[in-house]
Amino acid sequence: MDMSHGLEAAKLIWGMDPKLLAVLIVSVAYLIIFTERVNRAIVALLGAALMMLSGLLSQKQALAGIDFNTLALLIGMMIVVSISEKSGVFQYVAIWGVKKVKASPRGLMLVLAVVTAVFSGFLDNVTTVLLIVPITFQITKKLDINPYPYLLIEIFSSNIGGTATLIGDPPNILIGSALELSFMDFVRVLTPVVAATMVVLVVVFDLIWKKKLVTNEEKRVLVMGMDEKESITDKVLMYKSLFVLVLVVTGFVFAKELFLDNGTIALTGAALLLLLYTFNLHGHEREDKVSEIFAMVDWTTIFFFVGLFVIVYGLEVTGILAWLGQKFIALTEGSIEKMVYYILWSSAVLSSAIDNIPFVATMIPMIKSMEEAVGGREAMMPVWWALSLGACFGGNGTLVGASANVVVAGMAAKNGYHIHFMKFLLWSIPVMLCSIVMANIFLYLEFLR
Repeated sequence: MDMSHGLEAAKLIWGMDPKLLAVLIVSVAYLIIFTERVNRAIVALLGAALMMLSGLLSQKQALAGIDFNTLALLIGMMIVVSISEKSGVFQYVAIWGVKKVKASPRGLMLVLAVVTAVFSGFLDNVTTVLLIVPITFQITKKLDINPYPYLLIEIFSSNIGGTATLIGDPPNILIGSALELSFMDFVRVLTPVVAATMVVLVVVFDLIWKKKLVTNEEKRVLVMGMDEKESITDKVLMYKSLFVLVLVVTGFVFAKELFLDNGTIALTGAALLLLLYTFNLHGHEREDKVSEIFAMVDWTTIFFFVGLFVIVYGLEVTGILAWLGQKFIALTEGSIEKMVYYILWSSAVLSSAIDNIPFVATMIPMIKSMEEAVGGREAMMPVWWALSLGACFGGNGTLVGASANVVVAGMAAKNGYHIHFMKFLLWSIPVMLCSIVMANIFLYLEFLR
């Protein structure tokens, strides 16, 4: 079934304009996803099924709409991280860093913020906070200080740090795959503004909290007595993991020169580390280990992406996104500068309130449709970077703006420290606004002046 026949079939069967039907399916799916009343993967897959059952897409078209490079990158990195964290190497780095600042409460804030930001550039944000938050509670308990400011800065650092790289945040993965950008493209362009934003964040938090971040020498000695080597549960696995991580990151850095896609590099790294992890095992033990690692892949997120790609492709095929692109060009009068500011601020505000993944997935084909009218891909690159910065930084706007925020709040509640939604806004809105202002200045200086 070709595209025109499919759209005609949809019109005949449903008695509706295909454009209206596509918008209806996507709107209902997104509304249910945002209310979180039904698992988002189920909603996305049902939406994708409706796109095909209605005749808007054939199965062949639906498969063509799925970005397998993004899926390969996500699955590969999930496997690599799942195996690596079993060695305890990430906890080792955090404890080692705390001891380097002599267990100073103010130094602790700097170390946890930097470690969280750096880890978030290479791991997904949820994994990062799951590793860092337990250590935070362990250390703050020994120092007898309030963990609240540390939890706040870890939330903000995870979302800011993840913005710096291709693999740090799902919006970047989507943008990078759609535009065939390399790991180094993101590092070169976004790392400077991310680093500057982190400096401002740490300095401001230190100025606000320094009088309350005090302890005595006896308690600092307790923390200095922690042995970071005890966090290493498997030294051999640590060396294997570090070896593969270095190979994968090197592959990302030289991906263009090697003519390899990022998904290929990530899956190759995952397969190699799986081989090294299970090499000396036999029979059921080996199969159980492999099954255990595959079970640690976040399949809910993977299938959410699958369904999302299909329903967004339905919008693209029916011409909705191209029409929206034309309206956006008219609104901005074809000015790249206006586009950058509109995209940056609207992305930040919307990503504070809703999941930034479906938002970015929808924006990508819309922005692509505008490229030819305003001078091509090169001319539109500032707009693409604005989308990345707005969507990623916007995750700091509210407690539900990013998955990592929700996870930290849940872990805090289990430990008797409640991060309330409204109280969080007193910190999150200024942080988000400050970071977007810095992004705005950066985009102007780098691309628009």
